[in-house]
Amino acid sequence: MSKEKKLKKPVANFILLTNIIFLPLFCVVGVISMLGFPAWVIDVMFCISAWSSTFAFAILFKKIYPGQSFIQFVKDKFNNKLKFSVILNVIWIQTFIFLMVLFLVSKNNEVDSIFTVSSWGMLFYFFFKNLLSGPLGEELGWRGFAQLELQKKNSPLKASIIIGFWWGMWHLPIWFTTRLVGIELIKYILFFMIAIMSIKIVMTAFFNLNKNLVIPIIIHQLFNFFIGLINGNLLDLIMYNAIFYFVAAVIFIIINPKNVLYGQKDTNLRLQPLKGQAD
Repeated sequence: MSKEKKLKKPVANFILLTNIIFLPLFCVVGVISMLGFPAWVIDVMFCISAWSSTFAFAILFKKIYPGQSFIQFVKDKFNNKLKFSVILNVIWIQTFIFLMVLFLVSKNNEVDSIFTVSSWGMLFYFFFKNLLSGPLGEELGWRGFAQLELQKKNSPLKASIIIGFWWGMWHLPIWFTTRLVGIELIKYILFFMIAIMSIKIVMTAFFNLNKNLVIPIIIHQLFNFFIGLINGNLLDLIMYNAIFYFVAAVIFIIINPKNVLYGQKDTNLRLQPLKGQAD
């Protein structure tokens, strides 16, 4: 029996296919929005488009890992026992950043309400919509696969910078829905990329401390959720978050807790070869 060939440049192919799937899905979101469909329909379609990286990884999986089980791969990403200390540190760091941004926005902006939601029902809806449209749809492909795949041959920090850049560029179509133009749009893109690449480094540090995909999902969720909660100028919001997360990333790079950012390579994907299959 001929041996199935593994896909060359799996991360590059994953990024390319993710964008190919995302662009038409995002265009559909724009079309149904212009046609005046109900908000919940737009939200559902937006959630589906956010899962483009998972769709891409699922399509490529058998070529990347011949003979392996996709379901088992997903299970392995959640197999390690969660560390309470890691979760606690994630929550307090991001909550601190949220409170600092909230203070700055409330001080520098005149708005009727500092929050975008006005009831518990809206808060719960917003929380779960964000969870479905970002963290749950993106983390398996970008972190569970691409980050760990690059860490086989690169330091986690270098892998973070590479994946952070392409993860940020994947958001490119969304930049042009902000209604910002000219220098304001350029500033938004710059701060957006700084924020994305910084949060990516923070994700990697905590993910490598506790190799369970729940960790980057929590970080991603809190990042999106906290930004969306604050009613303020969009450019100010992304600028403040970019500054604080950049500082957090630099601190992690300096202290490098337990050697998780630049002192090791070959973070295991925890996939065991089938009997008779070479490593």
